[in-house]
Amino acid sequence: MLRMTDFLDKDAIMKYQIDSYNWLISEGLQQVIDERKILPVNIEGYNITLKKIKVIPLNEETDGGLKDRHVSEYRIKNLTYRARIILTVEETYKKKDKEGNEKDESHVVDLFIGHIPIMLKTNICLLNGLSDKELIANGEDMEDPGGYFIVNGTERVLIGVEDVAPNKIIVTFEENLGKNTAMTKVSSIRHGFRSRTTVEKTESTPSINVSFPGATNVPFGFLCKSLGLTNSEIRGLFDEDTRAEIEPTLTEESSDEAFKKLCKKISFGHAEEYQELRTEQTIDNYLLPHIGNSKNERKAKARFLAIMAKKAIKLLQGKRNEDDKDHYQNKRVRLAGDLLQELFRVSFSMLLKDIKYQLEKQHTRKRDVTVSNAVRSRTMDERIEFALATGNWTGGRSGISQVLDRTTFLSSISHRRRISLLLEKTRPHFEARDVHATQWGRVSANETPEGKNCGLVKNLTVGAIISKERDDSYVKEKLEKICSQSEYSTDVYVNGVLIGSYPDPKKLVEDLREERRKGKIDYDVSIAYEERNNEVQVYSGAGRILRPLIVVKNLNKKEEGIIEDVKNNNVKFDVLVKKGIIEYVDAAEEEEAYIAITHDNITNEHTHVEITPSILTSIAEGYIPFANYNSAPRVEMASAMAKQAVGIPTTSFPSRLDSLMHVMNYPQRPIVRTDVSEIFHFDKMPAGQNFVVALLSYEGYNMEDAIVINQSSIERGLAGSTFYRTYTTEEVHYHGAQQDRFEIPKDDVEGHLPADAYKNLSNDGIILPETEFNSEGVLIGKTAPPRFLEEISMFGRIAERRRDASVTANETESGWIDGVVLTETDEGNTMVKIKTRSPRIPEIGDKLASRYGQKGVIGMTVRHEDMPFTNEGIVPDLIMNPHAIPSRTTVGHLIEMLGGTAGCLAGRFIDGTAFENEKEVDLRTVLEKFGFKNNGKQILYDGKTGEKIEAEIFIRCYLLSAASSHGCK
Repeated sequence: MLRMTDFLDKDAIMKYQIDSYNWLISEGLQQVIDERKILPVNIEGYNITLKKIKVIPLNEETDGGLKDRHVSEYRIKNLTYRARIILTVEETYKKKDKEGNEKDESHVVDLFIGHIPIMLKTNICLLNGLSDKELIANGEDMEDPGGYFIVNGTERVLIGVEDVAPNKIIVTFEENLGKNTAMTKVSSIRHGFRSRTTVEKTESTPSINVSFPGATNVPFGFLCKSLGLTNSEIRGLFDEDTRAEIEPTLTEESSDEAFKKLCKKISFGHAEEYQELRTEQTIDNYLLPHIGNSKNERKAKARFLAIMAKKAIKLLQGKRNEDDKDHYQNKRVRLAGDLLQELFRVSFSMLLKDIKYQLEKQHTRKRDVTVSNAVRSRTMDERIEFALATGNWTGGRSGISQVLDRTTFLSSISHRRRISLLLEKTRPHFEARDVHATQWGRVSANETPEGKNCGLVKNLTVGAIISKERDDSYVKEKLEKICSQSEYSTDVYVNGVLIGSYPDPKKLVEDLREERRKGKIDYDVSIAYEERNNEVQVYSGAGRILRPLIVVKNLNKKEEGIIEDVKNNNVKFDVLVKKGIIEYVDAAEEEEAYIAITHDNITNEHTHVEITPSILTSIAEGYIPFANYNSAPRVEMASAMAKQAVGIPTTSFPSRLDSLMHVMNYPQRPIVRTDVSEIFHFDKMPAGQNFVVALLSYEGYNMEDAIVINQSSIERGLAGSTFYRTYTTEEVHYHGAQQDRFEIPKDDVEGHLPADAYKNLSNDGIILPETEFNSEGVLIGKTAPPRFLEEISMFGRIAERRRDASVTANETESGWIDGVVLTETDEGNTMVKIKTRSPRIPEIGDKLASRYGQKGVIGMTVRHEDMPFTNEGIVPDLIMNPHAIPSRTTVGHLIEMLGGTAGCLAGRFIDGTAFENEKEVDLRTVLEKFGFKNNGKQILYDGKTGEKIEAEIFIRCYLLSAASSHGCK
C-alpha cells in the first residue's frame, strides 16, 4: 500500500490554487475582454475594438526599479505586489483627405489600464522557479508553497468559496409552500453572468409555471410554443407517466401568436415596436443562457425546460426523490482565479464606462479624441485593491480575502486550504452545517471552528484537489457523433447542456472513462451515470473537489510493480494517473463506485480502493499522532490548538517585520511524528518541546485543567519564547509645505513627555538596535504640525507650535530593539519600522497543550529538588492530572507517551500516522527490551520527604506546545 510520503510533497498542496491563478492570467482575463469586444461610444464615425490583454511579469519590466525589487521589499515598504496590465485596442475613425473625402483610418494602441495583484509562486511571480539558496537570498522562506498575495505590505489569502453548481438541474419541494409544490431550479452561468430559471408545479392546480429574470409565472406550454415547438413536439418530450400533466398547459395558438402574447406579458407598458425586441433579448440572454444566446438555441431551451418540468412532475408523483443540495456533486468551489476574474470583470466594466465618458467629454469640448488620454488606471486599481485589502467582494459578500494566519507554519498552510460557505453566521442552517457523506475524503469532518462558523468553514483533506477549467470540445464532438435525439433512451449532458440520448449508458460511461485513463480526456473530467435519473453527466468545469482512488480492475501484478517503483522514488505518482491505475473522482462519479478502505477488504464487487486511509484527514488532523485512537471532539479541538501553538512560523522570521510574531526559543522535533509532518517539513519548523510528564495528583494544584511545572526546567529554557512586535510610522507631507519630522521633540512642543522618555533616542530621533526599552520610553521621536492654526502673534505672524507625535511601546511591554529599518514609500515619505523583541517566560496562568486537545493552565511552579523523581533520578518537567485521560478518551495521548519514551530509548522516531502507526504492542516491547515495565509505569519518590509514592506512576515523554497567547514576566 502507498503511503502519503510516496506521492505528496509540500508544493503540490497549493497547486490547485496556483493553477487557478495561472489560468486567470493566461485565459481568464482575455475571456472578459472577448465578452465585450467593442466599446460603444456616442461619437459618429469613431469606434474602439478591444483586442488582446497582457499581464507584464515583473522580470520583463523595463523599469529597473520594479525588476530588481525583491518580493520581501513589498512587505517592508507596505506596497502591493502587483503586475501591470496592458490592453491592446484598435481605434477606428473617419478622417478627411486633401480632397475633402472622408475615409476610415485605424491604428492599434497599447493602453496601460491598471494592475493585478500577483499570487506568490505563480508563473508571473519573481519567486517562481528559484532554488532554495536563491529564496533565502531574497529573504523568503524556502519551505513556503506560496498561494497568497501581498496587499499594502500585508499577506492575504483568498479562501475557496462554496457555491451552487452551475448549469445543473436541482429539484426539491418548495420549503415555503409545503410538500405539494415541486420546484426545479437551474443556476445558469455564461461569461460571468448568472441567471436563475425555475419551473414550479403544484399538486392542487394543473398549471406549470416558469420564472426567469424579466419574467415570472409564465405558463410552461405557452412559453415552449413561443420558443418554436408545436404541441406534438412538446408531448413527445414527455413519457406516458407525465404527459397527461402537461396537457392543461398546452394552447392552440401558433408559435407566432404565442410569442406576441408573451411580448405583452414580458414587456407590458412598452411601445409595441419595442416589445418584440425586448422580449427577444430577455429570452436569449436571461432564459437558460448556458445553452446559448441566439435564436437557434430557442428550441434547445424549450427541450431543457421540458426536462425540468418532467422532474418536478415525477417528484410530486413520488417516482423520484428530492435532490440533495448539500451533496458535493451539486456544489462547486470558487478559487482565486475565478474570484479575481469576477472582480476584474466588474472593475473593467467601470473602467470602460469611465473611458466612454472621457472620450465623449473630449468630443463635446472639440478636442482631439484619443483613447490613450481617456484611460485612468486608478479606476480599476482602487476597486481591486480595496476588495483584496478588506475582503468585501462583489455581490455584497465579505470575508473572502483574509489576513494569512502566520501563528505557526501549520496554521499558515491550513489557512490556504480552507473553504467557506458564505451563509449568515447567526442563523442555524442545520443541514448546511452537518457532516455530509460526500465530504468523505474531500473535506475534513473534524477541522472546523467552534461557534457560529462551525460547519460553514471547512478544510480540504490532504489528498483532495480542485478541478481546473477544461476544454470540452473533444468530448462534445465525440458524443454528438454517437448520440441521437430519441426521447426513450438515456439523456447525455456535457456541463449541463443536453447533447442527445444513448441507449446503453453504462457502456458509454465505461468507454469514456477508458479514454480518460489513456489520457485522451483530461484526468479531472468527471464522467458519471446517474441511474436514478437515467442521465449521463460529463463535467469539465472548474471547482469540483476530486480525490484520488486506485482502480481495482487495473491493479494486477504489473501495476503493483509500478506502485513499488513509486514507493522507491523510481517513478513519479503522475505515472500512475497517466496509466489509469489511479484516477481522480468527484462526488457525482463516486456515487456509483464501490470503494474498499484497504487492500485487505477488496472483493470482486469493488471498483476502487483507497490509496491509504490517512489521506482522508486534513493537514491539521494528519499532524496529530494516533488520531484514530481519540474521540472526534478531541480531534477537532486538537486541530484548532495545533494552529495556536508557539513554534517557528517561518524560517525567514529574523528578517521579517510582521506586526506580531511569537517564536519558541528552543523548539524540538517531536519524537512521535506523522507522514504529514514529514511531507510539509513541520519537523523543520516545529511548534513545541518534548516534555517528561507524570500523570499524578500533586498537592491540589493540578485539579481540573491545572498543571504543575518544574521551575528549574523553565529556568533552563523550557517553553520559553520570544515575542516580536513591529512599530511603524511615516514622515507625512501635508498641504502648505507642512510635514512631520523625525527628531527629538523640544521642550516647547505640545504634549512633550518627561525628558527620561527620550533618553534612548539617537540624534535623528530613532532608537538604536539592541537598546533596552520599556513602555515608558519613546521608540521613535516625531513631531507633527499643529492640527489647527494658532492665533496671530503680536508681530502679525501665525505662531506655529508643533505637537509631539512620538511612538511609544505598548503598555506593560519591555525588551530589546531587534532591528530598525528606514525606507521610503512610493509617495516619497520616509518610513521607519522598529522591530522589538520581548522574552516570554512561562508563569502561573499560562496555557500548555498536547496534540490531543488536552490543554492545561499552569497552577503552580515547583523547584527541581521538590519535584517527584524516579529511581534513575529522572524528574518530570510537568505533572498532569490523571483524571484528564478517561474523561476525554484521548487514548492516543497515552500511546504517544509510550512511543516518546520508546523512541528515546531506541534512538529513532516513532511513526504515529493515523491508521498506519506503529502498534501499541511493539512500543511496549521496546520498553521491556530496555528494562522498563511495558505499561509505562514507574515508582516515584516524593521530592520533599524522599518517601516512596505508594502507587506506580505513569511517567513518559511526549510533545507539548505553549499557546501563542502566553504571557510575560
